[in-house]
Amino acid sequence: QVQLVESGGGLVQPGGSLRLSCTASGSSAFTIYAMGWYRQAPGQQRELIARITNGGVPEYADSMADRFTISRDNDKNTIYLQMHNLKPEDTAVYYCNGMAFAGGPIDYWGQGTQVTVSS
Repeated sequence: QVQLVESGGGLVQPGGSLRLSCTASGSSAFTIYAMGWYRQAPGQQRELIARITNGGVPEYADSMADRFTISRDNDKNTIYLQMHNLKPEDTAVYYCNGMAFAGGPIDYWGQGTQVTVSS
């Protein structure tokens, strides 16, 4: 099994910054080949922000690279999402995703962390 635990969400003023963290653990964590961040605002579909391979190659959804940076620390099985110049429309639940392969593709999800951008 795999557990993904996010942290770092909270309330921030417009223009502020936050850094989210997600740590993978569990007996099957070694099957994960890439991890990423998604977000879901109320009434909207979950959308990809960015993902990063175990080798550290990042991939961003359109327009996300301007203010978001994904990184990872393989020693800690942790990925990060640095967010800058946050806007009210960035308010959402942010989810960590782990892409694994064990006989077939498997997606693991964290419980989500709330990010609220408001003055």
